[in-house]
Amino acid sequence: MDWTVWLEITIKGAILCFILLGGFAYLTWYERRALARMQVRVGPNRAGPQGLLQPIADAVKLIFKEEYTPPHVYKVVFVIAPVLTVVSSLILAAVIPLGTSFNLFGREIWLYVSNINVGILYVMSIASVAVYGIVLAGWSSNNKYAMLGGIRSSAQMVSYELALGLCFTIAILLGNSMNLIDIVNAQRGLWFVVVQPVGALIFWIATLAEVNRAPFDMPEAEQELTAGFHSEYSGMKFALFFMAEYQKMIVVSMLLATLFFGGYLGPWVDQYPLLGPVYLFAKVIILLFGMIWVRATWPRIRYDRLMSFGWKILIPLTLALAFITATGILLAQELNNQIYFWSIPVLSIISLLIATAVVYHDLRRKAHGRI
Repeated sequence: MDWTVWLEITIKGAILCFILLGGFAYLTWYERRALARMQVRVGPNRAGPQGLLQPIADAVKLIFKEEYTPPHVYKVVFVIAPVLTVVSSLILAAVIPLGTSFNLFGREIWLYVSNINVGILYVMSIASVAVYGIVLAGWSSNNKYAMLGGIRSSAQMVSYELALGLCFTIAILLGNSMNLIDIVNAQRGLWFVVVQPVGALIFWIATLAEVNRAPFDMPEAEQELTAGFHSEYSGMKFALFFMAEYQKMIVVSMLLATLFFGGYLGPWVDQYPLLGPVYLFAKVIILLFGMIWVRATWPRIRYDRLMSFGWKILIPLTLALAFITATGILLAQELNNQIYFWSIPVLSIISLLIATAVVYHDLRRKAHGRI
């Protein structure tokens, strides 16, 4: 391979890491300002205009803050766990296309780090590895509260990971490919969220659990576990967990935009390729606001109800959605009738209404004590 190819990949990888690190810093500002507006507060406004320098002030504070490693921990694993969590959140974005190609110095530059034919498998494998950082952090802390947080994280992953994988399957069926660029190009005429709105909704719910966001932040429930898996961490080690969570928020929003909302596609993107990252960034900002909104309005659900929701509702519903999608596509192709294709969103919404009715009936039954 030509050395210029390695140089290009290195530069693009460095730029992507810089974008995610900067995005992490200012996502904290974005969340604090949005939460403050919803709760009729001011939010950060002292460090710089509108508080824009607050993330830099927080970074300086964490860098110089004393790091204390308790004597009873398993030190090697204790140090590796936050690094593993951060690295997995960074390399997830390597296969996400940010736009089309453009010419620079006579060379065609593609706006992605790597183009893998099985990009979705890459994303699923790295996402499943990321939970090991949290589990190892809880175990290596040699602390009961931290260990419970790690165990909760692994149990939570088992509950939502199957539903998340089936949502990936829905995108694969609609795009007829496991390549993320092919999936984006398949949405040039119509975003997949129109065809499978329930699949996009479940993917978004599952990614909330993926990044331990409210109402699925059980591994760090401070009322029960005194901060959970990172109870023994301080200084920059704690900051790495904090960084990984917010970086994964950005990456999973990029994935959701890529799989169901057309990714970098938008008006004039073929004529002006650099508009692609702008469109993707705008979609990510909107999706991130949805995560912030949920945190501001939804309470943390009970742990047993999370498990029940994942196993009894999400998995059967996503299985039904995958069956409906595959059947609709097959019948539309074999019988050459688009009415079967457009039955997919209708039947999917009906399935969601049935699942909602089942949940409502179950909650009402438990409220009246008839379990």
